[in-house]
Amino acid sequence: MTLPPQDDRKLFSIEFLMLNLIIFFSFCNMAVFYSFFDYLGRIGIPAHWRGFLVGLEPMSAFVLRLGAVPLLHAKNAATAMIVALIVIMAALCSYGWVVTVHGLIILRVLHGAAFVLLVSAAMALVVYFIPEGKSGQGFGFISVSVLVPYAIMPPLTELLKAYTQNEAQIYRGVSILAIPALLLLVVLKKRVSKVLGGVEGVLVRRPKIDEIRKNLKDPRISLLLGVNLFIYISYATVFYFMKGNAAAGSITAVGWFFTIATLVMIALRLAGGVFFDKLDKTRTIQVFMLLLIPCFVLLGHMRSNVMLFFLAGYYGLCIGFILPLLNALLFDVSAPELRGVNVNLALFAMDAGFFLSPWLGGVLISSGGSFAFLFSLCGGFIFVNLVLLVVLRRLGASGAREAVA
Repeated sequence: MTLPPQDDRKLFSIEFLMLNLIIFFSFCNMAVFYSFFDYLGRIGIPAHWRGFLVGLEPMSAFVLRLGAVPLLHAKNAATAMIVALIVIMAALCSYGWVVTVHGLIILRVLHGAAFVLLVSAAMALVVYFIPEGKSGQGFGFISVSVLVPYAIMPPLTELLKAYTQNEAQIYRGVSILAIPALLLLVVLKKRVSKVLGGVEGVLVRRPKIDEIRKNLKDPRISLLLGVNLFIYISYATVFYFMKGNAAAGSITAVGWFFTIATLVMIALRLAGGVFFDKLDKTRTIQVFMLLLIPCFVLLGHMRSNVMLFFLAGYYGLCIGFILPLLNALLFDVSAPELRGVNVNLALFAMDAGFFLSPWLGGVLISSGGSFAFLFSLCGGFIFVNLVLLVVLRRLGASGAREAVA
């Protein structure tokens, strides 16, 4: 038996919605770490270690995801997510008493390993519930589940700081959000077994190494993974260095930057997600990449809260189109049995970006570099993406001509 005809399947199935709720609760536990760099300074961690420790959790994900990708598939994903959530709860509760560099290295690696297992398993499973022709809408909705925590948790964290000794108590408190995710997973595991019980084996089995190698030789896949890497390096730079950048310009409302940008992204994806599949995805990504270059240059020269609010909306608009359409484009060019693998490889690129950005950016700032230069450098990465997308478009045109011939 194969999957039901794609046109007959609904996107918003019970399983798809449950997975998005689980993703939402999981990212709530990560969004509170937006000020982790500053927290490390307050507990006495030397300056040269802070950027490394911030980036160590995504670096762990970066290293371990390659091992997880070939092992995860639809039938073992729910079990893997349950294990990961339990480990994440333990890690969150440990930050209060782990205050040494060596202890934090171990904790960040453990935290990163659990989170990569959780997200990789979720993505390996959710792709089976996205119908053909609805990839843009599907990934638009998934990105909302990821983004809402980043709109809620930073301002909530700032509010809770007045009632707690430090962020470690907040980390411990948000660990309870793993409980509803665990309950949903228990129910989801039973439903997935029934829904996918009769699905054709090649679509739900563990992918073979040779299949993954052949997949990576496809230039379209490699180019899109490169685009993902550069956009996530730039995205992570905003996440980790916006607070320091705002302080350098005497701006006090930095928390609202993330809230405004995230709300714009959410509104765009909720209102326009249904139209994402009607757009020329490559062309649309190119347009908003081009608009993003001056945005990064201006981010490094903010000098007022009004300018911050404007750039937050501008940035949210560009990223709001780019990220879900990138995932949708990768989904569209992938073979059905390797969609989960490729989405997880895109997450691998994200891990690399979130590791390289705080590490190299921290080195640049600590050696006397300016935030303006750092953000302008990100504008250069976006320009590289424009070049990669031009090559991708030409490959697509060449493939179409060959198909006609």
